[in-house]
Amino acid sequence: MRVEEIIAPVEKELAEFEQFFSSTMKSDVPLLDKVTHYLVKRKGKQIRPLFVFLSCKMFSETNAKSFDAAALVELLHTATLVHDDVVDDANERRGYFSVNALWKNKIAVLVGDYMLSRILLLSIEKQNTDLLAIIARSVREMSEGELLQIEKARKLDITEDVYFEVIRKKTASLIATCCEAGYLASGGTAHREEMRLFGEKVGLAFQLKDDIFDFGSAADIGKPTGNDIREQKMTLPIIYTLNNAPASEATELRNIIKNHNDSEPHIRKAIDLVKRNKGIEYAEQRMRSLGNEAKSLLDEFPNNEAKMALLGLVEYTMNRTK
Repeated sequence: MRVEEIIAPVEKELAEFEQFFSSTMKSDVPLLDKVTHYLVKRKGKQIRPLFVFLSCKMFSETNAKSFDAAALVELLHTATLVHDDVVDDANERRGYFSVNALWKNKIAVLVGDYMLSRILLLSIEKQNTDLLAIIARSVREMSEGELLQIEKARKLDITEDVYFEVIRKKTASLIATCCEAGYLASGGTAHREEMRLFGEKVGLAFQLKDDIFDFGSAADIGKPTGNDIREQKMTLPIIYTLNNAPASEATELRNIIKNHNDSEPHIRKAIDLVKRNKGIEYAEQRMRSLGNEAKSLLDEFPNNEAKMALLGLVEYTMNRTK
């Protein structure tokens, strides 16, 4: 399914959301307004609002609460990106200067804090305490996931189970929140766990696809970059190789990640070791399995345009080229 077909059932909502989201960030402080305007202008593909609106529309027409839910999720996502750029000392994101690069760390942290405060105030003003509860859960899980990854990365001994726990909290929890929040906006309550789990599995598949990109996919999509090796980030292709390669090759890979992660020849060697030992194939297999599990969770719901689009979005997640 093409992107245009996935968007089609909620194209009108996504167009209206641009202005709605801008209004949620409005401030009387000129500097704050300038920074938030910059952030709104460089927003990405609206994947999170898309999950919210489609999850709502599968059960009912979209409504004011679905717009509120999409805004809360997007505020959280934007706040975490701004704070992440400070933590990572990153000067760019998606080809644009980061907030901390243009306005320094102090302002970036305060802008992220302001967006988190807007989540609290908007939830209370609109009496969306049910949405606030799942947003708060997502904030907790994203923070726990980041800290768990930092703790485990120091020893390079992360297991597959811990890896999935990290990405479930860090990446998948926000997509899970989108789908659960969208469903709650439809007025439903009986299927919130299925919708949360659907979003979680899609989020896990999304992260696995990112892992695969770092080595080039099985179909040689994109050029291997090795950024995860440079950053000593233990992703599934690496973990699988360390656990299943011959002892000498596993030792060599661990040594490269630990001691030679700034050497291009060594990084190329590490990529070759992962490919040779089928680390990428394994990650691809797990990604496909999670995508199929996500799709099967929608089986019990009536077929409609929004459901078809959500199923298409799962496929898009797994087949995207960037």
